[in-house]
Order: sequence, then structure tokens, then C-alpha cells
Amino acid sequence: MQGLKRIFDIALSSAGLLISAPLWMIIMLVIKFEDEGSVFFIQERMGRYGKTFWVIKFRSMIEDAEKESGPIQAVERDPRVTKIGRILRKTAMDELPQLVNIWKGDMSFVGPRALRPEEREVRGGRVSVRLEEVPGFKDRLAVTPGLTGLAQVYLPADAPRRRKFRYDALYVRKQSFCLDLKLISLSFWITFKGKWESSEKKI
Repeated sequence: MQGLKRIFDIALSSAGLLISAPLWMIIMLVIKFEDEGSVFFIQERMGRYGKTFWVIKFRSMIEDAEKESGPIQAVERDPRVTKIGRILRKTAMDELPQLVNIWKGDMSFVGPRALRPEEREVRGGRVSVRLEEVPGFKDRLAVTPGLTGLAQVYLPADAPRRRKFRYDALYVRKQSFCLDLKLISLSFWITFKGKWESSEKKI
């Protein structure tokens, strides 16, 4: 399974990088035109077994967006997100540079979302909780993180981490090449509808 998955990741990410190259140029120009800030956003994430790596994304938030809050997940209609960033996040186009991470082997196309070290979840009443304290956190580190996955496809963007981690654990148990193909197909459909940031059902 893992060998076939890696071959598939290399082939699809290589094709994706070639096909999307003209789109990269357009996105970079629009980001630069909006606020003259940096085009790319590089962030530390946790991979398989907790090994850290640097993920590459198109910048979708204002510069220094987490200076005051620290590492917390963005929510729908987040005031830190730029105008072009809203479009990029709804269609997941901000994550196109992660094709490089997939090609390198830091990530896979399908798997649990790659989380940040020391990331916290903000719950009701603005109480923040370290993700390591949420049940199921360690189980999801058994596989390579993915660009998309069971939790990303079937749950709203603002679903509690506890619930997302249950879906991640289910993927770890049930993973197969056919399931990966299904999730990738559904992900293209969600991108087409621009519902990645939706707090409602995506599919």
C-alpha cells in the first residue's frame, strides 16, 4: 500500500506542478498587487511520527497574522484573511505549493491534516487547548499527513478537533488506494464548488 501510494504521489504531484504552473503566476501577481506583501507563506508542520517539516503555501492572510494570537486555526470569515485569500482558501488554491511537499515526501495527497507544533484550539469562551491534549492526537501521527483526507472532506471546516481526530483515526484503520482515489475525486468537487472553508456540509 505505502509503496503504491508513494509512486502515485510522485506521479500526480509532478503532473500537478506542470499543469498548474500558469495558475501559480497569476496567483502570485494578484497577491503582490493586493498588499505588496510576501507571496509565499512557510510554516512548520508535523509529519509522520511527529517529525517536523516546512510546508509551503500561498499567503492568504495579512502579514504577521498570528503575532498577537499565536498559532490558532482560521475560521470562516476570519478578519485576518485578505480579499484574494478568501478566494484561495475557499478553493484550496492557497495549498497548491504543497505539491512540492508531496513530491518531496513530506506529505501525501491523502491523510490527516498536517498540524503545527504547539498549535492550540480555541473553544467556547475563548479557552485555548493544546492539540496534544485532545484525544486521538497521537494516533493520527502513524501515517503521512495529507493535502486532503477523510476529516477534511466530510466535516465542516470549523468542526472540533476531537471530532476531526476521530475521522483521522478511522482513515488510519481503513486506508486503501480505492479510498484515496475517492477522497481525491471528492476534493476536486469541493474545490469546484469553493466550499473548503464552509461551516456547513461540503458534499
